[in-house]
Amino acid sequence: MNYGFKMTQGKNVVVANTDGGLASLMLIIDRAAKDPAFDVAKLDHLLQVKERWDAAEAKKAYVTAVAQFKTESVVVKKDKKNAQYNSMYTSIGNLVNVLSAALSKYGLSARWDLDQSNGIKVTCILTHVQGHSESTSMSGPADNSGAKNPLQQIKSTVTYLRIATLEAITGTASKEGALDDDGGDKSGLMDEAVRLDFEAAIDAAADTDGLERVWKEAVASCKKNAPKDIESYNSLKAKVTAKGKALRAAAKGAK
Repeated sequence: MNYGFKMTQGKNVVVANTDGGLASLMLIIDRAAKDPAFDVAKLDHLLQVKERWDAAEAKKAYVTAVAQFKTESVVVKKDKKNAQYNSMYTSIGNLVNVLSAALSKYGLSARWDLDQSNGIKVTCILTHVQGHSESTSMSGPADNSGAKNPLQQIKSTVTYLRIATLEAITGTASKEGALDDDGGDKSGLMDEAVRLDFEAAIDAAADTDGLERVWKEAVASCKKNAPKDIESYNSLKAKVTAKGKALRAAAKGAK
């Protein structure tokens, strides 16, 4: 039998062409299935052989597709600034948008599984259209930096682990992006992580003096780093107003 293997490409998607040995194997299985005298155990063995064949061909196609993906000049820029640590990082939206476009050319796609049975564990699974998948996992504690509430702590860790595992399984490294000298991004919009930190600080304010300090910091950040983000400004202002009313009502009730 001819067990030759060759690869074909249609729109760059790598798919195995198994018209040699597999065709002969399928012919044997077809004849066996139609023969009432054929040993069922032998037929089951042939089907297992076919499954192993399919799995091997799918892995070959996966390896070839990944190799071709790595020839792409994929550039993922760190597009966000962490005000707390004064460092750049890649937003998950930016990373996914850039990598998905490049991966799909070769029949590849990525997804995540989340496991919180023992801490926070994120697994990134890279799959080829022929069915072969490979994965990498990372774990970490809830991110209690800053003034995040419990849900924000979990979200921050999950987001970080999704970015880290996707970069790991694709072999991608983010590069520094272009920022204005004042530290804001060129869109003039407030970073989501910064806004969430301000919201958490507002919620955590114990009195009106503390609330006033948070509001002044938020206004200064909006003016310096997010001058075009009227929506975030108004959202934070409304949250401060509501928190102020609640604090004053609580203080009045305590008298």
